[in-house]
Amino acid sequence: MSTAQREVRCGPGPAKRMRLKSAIWVAAYLRRCNVEGVFAAVRRRGAEEAGTIFIKVSRLDGTADLYGPAPQSAFAEANPQDRAFTRIAAEPAPEAKIEDRIRSEVRFDPDLWVIEIEDRAGRHFLESVVA
Repeated sequence: MSTAQREVRCGPGPAKRMRLKSAIWVAAYLRRCNVEGVFAAVRRRGAEEAGTIFIKVSRLDGTADLYGPAPQSAFAEANPQDRAFTRIAAEPAPEAKIEDRIRSEVRFDPDLWVIEIEDRAGRHFLESVVA
């Protein structure tokens, strides 16, 4: 069992795994980025328990990548509680376009998190990115 999961028994039968709270996942992700020597910060704090998380990777050249939650169909049946991300734009986009998308997502879901990291190489340090 990974550190992002916790087994819980809900009556008889096999234990179910619960998803890690968003606030704890974000704290661990920020630490991971910092360990790698990359600046990372919370730009928007979302719901502590289950807020959706978006990751903006600024390439420091006026372009950025945006990662958001993968569609539900992308989750493995064996580990549906894991967080999976998908790249929102096919290639690095102008930062203004990425910011427009983030504003649109916030209007749709005001409880979301926005994490921004700065890395010229575009590294994101996400464990599960699906197409």
